[in-house]
Amino acid sequence: MESMIIPGVEPVSTEAPGLTGPIMMNQNWRDLTFLHWAVTPERVQHWMPPGVRPDTLDGVTYVGLIPFRMVGAGISCGPGVPWLGTFLETNVRLYSVDETGRRGIVFLSLDADRAAVVLGARAAFGLPYRWARMRYGMSHDVHSYDTHLRSPGKGATSHIAVRAGDRRHSTELDDFLSARWGLHVRWWGRTLYVPNRHEAWPVHDAEVLALDDELMASVGLPELAMRPPDHVAFSPGVFTEFGLPVDATRPRHP
Repeated sequence: MESMIIPGVEPVSTEAPGLTGPIMMNQNWRDLTFLHWAVTPERVQHWMPPGVRPDTLDGVTYVGLIPFRMVGAGISCGPGVPWLGTFLETNVRLYSVDETGRRGIVFLSLDADRAAVVLGARAAFGLPYRWARMRYGMSHDVHSYDTHLRSPGKGATSHIAVRAGDRRHSTELDDFLSARWGLHVRWWGRTLYVPNRHEAWPVHDAEVLALDDELMASVGLPELAMRPPDHVAFSPGVFTEFGLPVDATRPRHP
């Protein structure tokens, strides 16, 4: 596989860089399933904010479908906000790198079952949150996730079930997809980078038992769910802290 050390681009590392400013929020991400499809960079370039391009490995980039449980999200370093801080989420995301070399994520959708969270995140950061009815279930090593969009005129659904296996040593592709220390978003005429930090993901093997998804089609990628994912993994999760947004054109901190 080609090296992930590219001149001018931060190397892929499972060790998060430090946050240089105040902590904006903290979150626990739990019981995540990673499903990814390889696509050409040209297929997703038009979704990238100005100054950002698709990040690639071996000439391809990836679309991720990631269902999980958000548990105890809190403000700054504080405790989890009762009720509002715990909810289900499924996101469709892309992998990005900006002109300063920061690698990140671009979200095409973030579906959650808390209306107040959806409204707040859209207003505060312009993130494409959508309100949905959602259900998560676990039976032994099988995890299932169900989503039904409430958005008028949408109605897309998703059903995912996976069997989690043994923990594995993370692969180069695992690290490329999961060791992401920020997100890129276009907001009020600027491209922002929102940094985060967490421990290295504990990655487990996973087997897809069911996959019937319309969420990717709802954001303009109808062909992907017609074929098996190219990457599958499960993780029990990590604790995450977010820093304040910065202009994505601002050089990285040394």
